[in-house]
Amino acid sequence: MNQINPQEFQAMDSHGGPGSGSLGAIIQHLHHVQSRKADLVQNSSNMQLRTVTPYLPWHSGVDGAYKGESEKISEIIVESTGGVPTQTVALNPVAFNQLAQKTGIATRDARRFQSEYPEEFDRLVNAILRKEPANRMIRAYQSKDDNYLLGRAFVSDAFRTYDNYDLLQAALPPLLENTDAAWRTVNATVTAQKMYLRFKSNNFEGQGAAVGDQMAAGVVISNSEVGMGSITVGEVIWTLACLNGMQTQNLKRSAHIQSARGEDSYGILAADTREKDNELTSLKMRDYVREFSSRENFDATLQKFRAAADDVISDDVEKQTVVENLGTVLQLTKSETSSVLEGLIQTMSQSGYAGNPLSRATLVNAVTAVAHKAEPDSVDDWQKLGGRVLELPRRDWARVAAAA
Repeated sequence: MNQINPQEFQAMDSHGGPGSGSLGAIIQHLHHVQSRKADLVQNSSNMQLRTVTPYLPWHSGVDGAYKGESEKISEIIVESTGGVPTQTVALNPVAFNQLAQKTGIATRDARRFQSEYPEEFDRLVNAILRKEPANRMIRAYQSKDDNYLLGRAFVSDAFRTYDNYDLLQAALPPLLENTDAAWRTVNATVTAQKMYLRFKSNNFEGQGAAVGDQMAAGVVISNSEVGMGSITVGEVIWTLACLNGMQTQNLKRSAHIQSARGEDSYGILAADTREKDNELTSLKMRDYVREFSSRENFDATLQKFRAAADDVISDDVEKQTVVENLGTVLQLTKSETSSVLEGLIQTMSQSGYAGNPLSRATLVNAVTAVAHKAEPDSVDDWQKLGGRVLELPRRDWARVAAAA
C-alpha cells in the first residue's frame, strides 16, 4: 500500500469551521493505527465471554475505551486453533453493542446485565455462542505493550474490510488535483464509529436564496471500519455566513458487505483477487469525488436552492407552527424540533435571510444549523435532513406551510 504524505495535503488544512480538525493529524493518526490493526475470524463456538472489573491500562484514543474505574468491561477469549495462540480481546462499547445484537439481546438490557448480573450474563452469552455457532470477525487494535487486543467491532465474517486509509488514498488526490476549486478542510474527525472529512471550495461560490446569501461547494467523505455505516462520498453546500452544511441527494454509497464472503468459493479466492475488489471500489470513489467536486455539479444544486426561496410561507402562519409541522414531517423528537426552532431564530438574523419572508431555503438552513451543536456522529444526519427539506415533495411541503 502506498503511503499518503501529510505534507502533500497541508495546503488543504486552512480550515476554521465548527468541529474543525486537522487533515494532517488524521493522516498521521491513520498511519499510526495501520500497523496496530488485527482482524480475527473465528467460529463463535471457539469464543468465550468474560466480564471483569477493569484492570488494563486502557488506551485513551479512538478505541472508545471505558474510563470509569469501577465500570464493568467484557472480554472475548478466542481459543487457540490451527496453531494460533489463545487471545484476549477487550471489547469497547461499539463492539460490545454489536455482540449483544449478534446474540439477540437488546443493547440496553445487555448493558444492565453486564453491570448488575455479570456472571449470569456471561453464561447466557456463552451458551448462545456455543449453541448457535457462526463465523465472526473481531476487528481490533494491538495494545501498546502487545499483551492484549482492544476490540473495536464484532461483525459477521462477511464484513468487507475497506478501511479509512483506503478511502483517503482514493478521495484526496482528485481534490488536490482540482486546483480551480482550491479545496480546504472544514472539519476532520475520527470517532470510535466512523471517519468524517468535510471540505469546502475557496473558489466555487455563488449566491444562494437571496442577495447576501453566499454559498460554497463542498464534498463529504465518510467510512466506518466497524460496521456503523457505508463508504460514502457526497456533495455538501456550505452557507458561508455560518458554515452550515447541507448534504444533497448527490450521494454515493458502497456497502461493506461483500457477497463473495458468504459463498463457499470465497475461501479459494487468492489474496490479490480480494485486493483487486477493493481497488475497484477505490476507483469508483475517486470518480465520485471528481463528479461531486465539479463546478457544474455545484451550479446545478445552487439553482435548486434559489428555487427553494420561492416556496414562501404566509406571514399568517406562526414560525413555531411551521417548525412543529416540519418536525412531524421529518419525524423528529420534541427535543430535535426545539433545536430546529433555535436554528430558525439564528438563521433569521443572518445576511440573506434577515428581513426576508420565511421560505423553504430558510428552513433548510435552520435544520443544518443544528449540526453545530450535534455530536460528531450526528452531524451527517442533520446535514442530510437539510437536503431532505430541499427535496420535500409538494404534498409534504404543503403540510409544513399549513396553519394550525
